[in-house]
Amino acid sequence: MKIGELATRSGIAASTIRFYESKGLLKAVSRLSNGYRDYPLEAVALLAIINDAQRVGFSLEEIKQVLPEDISSWRHDELIAALHKKIADIESLEVRLAQNKAHLRSLIQLIDSRPDNLDCKDNAVRVMATMGIPNVK
Repeated sequence: MKIGELATRSGIAASTIRFYESKGLLKAVSRLSNGYRDYPLEAVALLAIINDAQRVGFSLEEIKQVLPEDISSWRHDELIAALHKKIADIESLEVRLAQNKAHLRSLIQLIDSRPDNLDCKDNAVRVMATMGIPNVK
């Protein structure tokens, strides 16, 4: 099928398909005598896999490492290892995000606990001092 039909079937722009091809993600592409690309039907499934993998956080290089030459012959151990690594990456990110969230909540509480007798400027000095930031005047 030509690139326009592949784009329609996959929901992915032709320019993106060309980009994936240039990065070596789409390998089974032949050229017709007029120079047009001719994609096999499996390209639709392959684009869906690439799209799903990107959506869950895989880089194009990571995807390229695990994509088989033939879509029906996955390298099981490499694929499972890559999936486990991505889960570990996500869990690590979740920990960092939870820490950031807790820090922001603590900061909000610190700012909101302004004594009634302090104006905003003095409260800012108090908050910065509590955070260990020197007062710059």
